[in-house]
Amino acid sequence: MINIKLLRESPEVMRVALARRDPALFETLDKIARLDESRRELLGRVEQLKARRNKSSEEVARLKKQREDASTLLADLKELSGTIKELDQEIRSVDEELQEAILQVPNPPLDELPDGGADDFAFVKAWGEPTPLDFDPRPHWELGERLGILDLPRGASISGSGFPMFVGMGARLSRSLVNMMLDVHIREHGYLEIAPPLLVNEDSALGTGQLPDLEDNMYVTRDGLYLVPTAEVPVTNFHKKEILSADQLPRAFVAYTPCFRREAGAHGADTRGIIRVHQFDKVELVRICRPEDSPAELELLLGHAEKILQMLELPYRVILLAAGDIGFASAKTYDIEVWAAGVGKWLEVSSVSTFTDFQARRANIRYRAEPGVKPDFVHTLNGSALALPRTMIPLLENNQQPDGSVEVPAALQPYLGTDRLMPDGTA
Repeated sequence: MINIKLLRESPEVMRVALARRDPALFETLDKIARLDESRRELLGRVEQLKARRNKSSEEVARLKKQREDASTLLADLKELSGTIKELDQEIRSVDEELQEAILQVPNPPLDELPDGGADDFAFVKAWGEPTPLDFDPRPHWELGERLGILDLPRGASISGSGFPMFVGMGARLSRSLVNMMLDVHIREHGYLEIAPPLLVNEDSALGTGQLPDLEDNMYVTRDGLYLVPTAEVPVTNFHKKEILSADQLPRAFVAYTPCFRREAGAHGADTRGIIRVHQFDKVELVRICRPEDSPAELELLLGHAEKILQMLELPYRVILLAAGDIGFASAKTYDIEVWAAGVGKWLEVSSVSTFTDFQARRANIRYRAEPGVKPDFVHTLNGSALALPRTMIPLLENNQQPDGSVEVPAALQPYLGTDRLMPDGTA
C-alpha cells in the first residue's frame, strides 16, 4: 500500500506520481487526506480526555483515602468515560474507512517509466531474429491437433472454454518445460524452490495487491479461499508479518503452480487456441531485498527470465511499460514478448516487476538493517520465468516443419526425450 506518511508530508509528490497512472485518483487521495486529518484530530481529543480521566481517577483515589466525598467527581468520570468510548468507536469507524480508501490506491510509478498507456512502451532490447518460414505457418491450435498433443474440445467439454487439455507428448512437453526452468533457476541462479498452497486466504491476496483490484479475475471458494492467479501470491507471503535480518537478504524463491484466472472483461480477445486461458502452468520467481538493492535485483531477475528463452532459442524483445499500463501493485515492469510465427504476433511470456515497498507494507514484511535499529520495509520483486502455454505457442509455431513435425530445441531434448514431435503424436 502507499506510504500515508509520504502522502501527508509531500502530497504533491504523490499526486504528480499517481497522475501518471490516472488523474481520477485525485478524488481518492483527497478522501484519504480528509480521513487522515479527521483520525488524527480524534486521536488528539481522545488522548486529552484520557489524560483528564487518569488525573481525575487519581483525585478520586485521594479523596476516598481521606474519606472525603468523591460522588461529583465519580459522575464526571462516568460521563468522561462514555465520551471516550464514543470517540474510540468513531476512530475505529474512520480508521476502517481510511484503510479501505488506501487499498484502492495503486503503487506510484517510478520516474524512469514513459508516460502514457499500453501503446506508449519503451523498447529496451531484443535477442535473436524471427526466422522467416518458406511456407505458410500453421497456428498452434492446428499444430496441436495434428500432433495429437492438444485437445481443446475435450477440455471445453470437461470444464468450459479456456481450460485446455494437453495429451501425450503435449502433457510431457509441458512437464519438461517446467522441469527445465526449475532446474536452471535452482542450480544456476540459486533460487530456493517452494511448492506453495494453491488456495490462499483474503489476507494473503490483499498482501500482494490482487485484492481488491483484481477480485473479479479470481476464482473464490464458498469458504472464502482464492485459487492462486500466480505463485507470486503465496510465495511473496512466505515472510508476511515477519522481521528479517539484513544478512537474510536478498531472498530468492522459485515456484511452479497451476494458475487460475477468470479473465473478466477479456471476452472476445484471443479466444482461439491457448493464448488466453483460465488455467495455465507457470514458473514464478520472487525476490525480497533491501530497498537500495531493488534496482539491481530487477535487472538480475530480468536476466534470469531471458536465460530460459535463450536456451529455448526463441527470439524475444524486452519492453518497458508506460506508467499508465503497469499493474496495480507494480512500480516498474518489463514485459518480455516472444515472436510466434503461426499467429503472426508478439506474445507476452513474462512480466518482470518491482513493487518497491508496496506489497511489503500490505503484508508487513520488514527487515532490521542491524541489531537494535527500527525495522524498515523490504522491497519485493517477481517475474514469470516462464509462463506456459505462451512459451509453448512460439516453441511449436517457430519450429514447425513443412511435413507438420516440430523440431525440439537442444536444451529441451534431454527433458523431453526426443528431438522432434511428429504429426502422429509420437516422438
